[in-house]
Amino acid sequence: MADDVVCDGFFRAAEGAKISCLDKFQDGNLINFVLGNILEAFYNFFAALVNPGMWLDWSNSESLMRFIYYGASVELFFVLFIGLVFVTAFGFWRKGCMWGCVRVLEGFANTVGRFFAWAGILMVLQQIIIVFMQRIFTRPDISVGFGIPLQFDISWFAEELKLFNALVVCLCVSYTFVQGGHVRVDLFYAGVKFRTKRLIDMFGALFFMLPFAVVTWLYGWFFLWRHLVTPNPSASDRLELLLRKSRLLKWNVETIGFSPNGFNGYFLFKILLCAFCVMVILQAISTFYRAILEYREGPESEDKYLDRDTLGEGEEAFEGTH
Repeated sequence: MADDVVCDGFFRAAEGAKISCLDKFQDGNLINFVLGNILEAFYNFFAALVNPGMWLDWSNSESLMRFIYYGASVELFFVLFIGLVFVTAFGFWRKGCMWGCVRVLEGFANTVGRFFAWAGILMVLQQIIIVFMQRIFTRPDISVGFGIPLQFDISWFAEELKLFNALVVCLCVSYTFVQGGHVRVDLFYAGVKFRTKRLIDMFGALFFMLPFAVVTWLYGWFFLWRHLVTPNPSASDRLELLLRKSRLLKWNVETIGFSPNGFNGYFLFKILLCAFCVMVILQAISTFYRAILEYREGPESEDKYLDRDTLGEGEEAFEGTH
């Protein structure tokens, strides 16, 4: 029946047509789907650059709904995939460019991680203040601020501690990876040769880290927006349906806590979930590139340009124990 559908227009259906010829081609089989989306990725990339108002003008409900749709869409996936292929191919040609990507991505992970790691100290200090206010001063609330105080119930600050923990988990994940701080279940990795290790790193980055982060993003993106706008967008909705929903679109930011006076910014956790996916995706690319370069250059390039924290001279033995 699909062959009987008349198409008109290549990238986008012409006026009066139900389907474009490229969409009809993609509906043929899996190979056609992949090839068609790769071809369409070039069009989508330049169309997004030339028409930013169609998806960045959030004063227009249709633009906002397009942003929500394309944020976790097949179209965006193939645009990023093609971009990654081009950067990787250029990196094979210009090795220095690939090393530059590794240094930038690892530098970004270290910078973000070192900054948000301070959330751990803030979490401890806030917990101490909560204990003092409850047990010693017997205060039901805490007021913070100069001139215009920020006043919340003790339970609000107690529940808000989870936000500090989420900041550390979501935004320090790549930093911990660069520093070698994640727990590794090593069954055979330590005993294999140098280049075999690099092959394992490449495989793990491509077939474990990237798919995990992409799938989490696909769920997390719409999970986030369902708590920010109404009517709720769904991952199964096509763009045409979302554009019809945009007529009723309005902001409806989630501000409901688990207790009457508890923390009411739980939408921040949804944002952090998406940020976590971005950090893991970037780290997977960095790990893949570093494994390729170290595989090509040999053992002498191991940990090249790697910026790891140190406790200073004379603390080498302690650093190796944690």
